[in-house]
Amino acid sequence: QVQLVESGGGLVQAGGSLRLSCAASGRMLGIYNLGWFRQAPGKEREFVASISWSGASTYYADAMKGRFTLSRDNAKNTLYLQMNSLKPEDKAIYYCARSGGSYSGPSSRFDNLYDLWGKGTQVTVSS
Repeated sequence: QVQLVESGGGLVQAGGSLRLSCAASGRMLGIYNLGWFRQAPGKEREFVASISWSGASTYYADAMKGRFTLSRDNAKNTLYLQMNSLKPEDKAIYYCARSGGSYSGPSSRFDNLYDLWGKGTQVTVSS
């Protein structure tokens, strides 16, 4: 059974950086588009970024553009999210997810299009 496992979360000061990873066990991720979402306490889950199966195409939520970079290493079956210039409002649980289809760009924002989710990793940003 395929599982997604996030890691790399933690506590960082505002302006700092973290690199999240999402490793897959089981079936290779290389044929799937993937995404990151996050959920802050008391808020709805929101889209962070998505990446095509090859890594050639990425799409970011406006609040993350210029600060976050999404990449993948299909040989290692791993997805990465480099987060720079972190802000207190970035505090959330971050989830990686596998797309159930070939959705990319703005179409990839909707969490109901993802069919496999990790359990998340906590990111806390202190001011």
